[in-house]
Amino acid sequence: MQICKTPADLKVLNAQNIGFVPTMGALHAGHLSLIERAKAENAFVVVSIFVNPTQFGMNEDFSQYPRPLEKDLDLCAKAGVNAVFTPQVQTLYPFKEAISLNPPKDLLGFEADLRPGHFSGVLQVVLKLFNLVRPTKAYFGQKDAQQLLILQRMANDLFLPVEVIACPTLRDSDGLALSSRNTYLSPEQRELALKIPKALNTIKEAYETGITQGTNLLALGQEVLSPLEVQYLALVNRQLQPLERVEPNNSLILTAIKVGTTRLLDNLWL
Repeated sequence: MQICKTPADLKVLNAQNIGFVPTMGALHAGHLSLIERAKAENAFVVVSIFVNPTQFGMNEDFSQYPRPLEKDLDLCAKAGVNAVFTPQVQTLYPFKEAISLNPPKDLLGFEADLRPGHFSGVLQVVLKLFNLVRPTKAYFGQKDAQQLLILQRMANDLFLPVEVIACPTLRDSDGLALSSRNTYLSPEQRELALKIPKALNTIKEAYETGITQGTNLLALGQEVLSPLEVQYLALVNRQLQPLERVEPNNSLILTAIKVGTTRLLDNLWL
């Protein structure tokens, strides 16, 4: 496995049909599932590990975000990754003020409202990584649904020669969606966090019995989530527009929940 620290290191790879998995490190089974998908569909797999400062707000956890680089590199090697890109901040942001990108207004709300500037930072770094790695396909988890939809729009809108692939959310044995931020949870907080998948399963089961009205489904979810701090729980289509009723194969239940000081995202694709 090659470790690339600079754009020049990437250029000497001389690989075609690259499958790319961008990460911020602290790798878990969810990331490994993206790597496995990339390996199955591409001749060469590149993983990036970079904690991107431009997508963190003033009072967010940039400095505390876990950075177990040696462990991550070991996981990548065992997973059969061909190359890992581990740039420094000054490598990806060489100028005092970087050129910025903004997501389309029709895909805003939710995370964009709660984390101003977050998606501009995501678009900024992912476009830089796409331009450096030049992948054929890039793999992102469905857990960060709004991010996924915005990145797919960017690739289509800017005519980028990369296909943004959506991969299913992986869950721990207790049902909690895998996330690097799960490590922040105490055992008691993790037990509370299990209300999130339980609420989504309750909504799914109700939908499968024939309930399609959004207010009814969301009320069931809210009941399960009490007394957690629900930052949002919404029914939208896959263009992030609010829905009154579920549209089969075009709907999402989006939610963000605070458990203690930790924000957890999850969703249900319907």
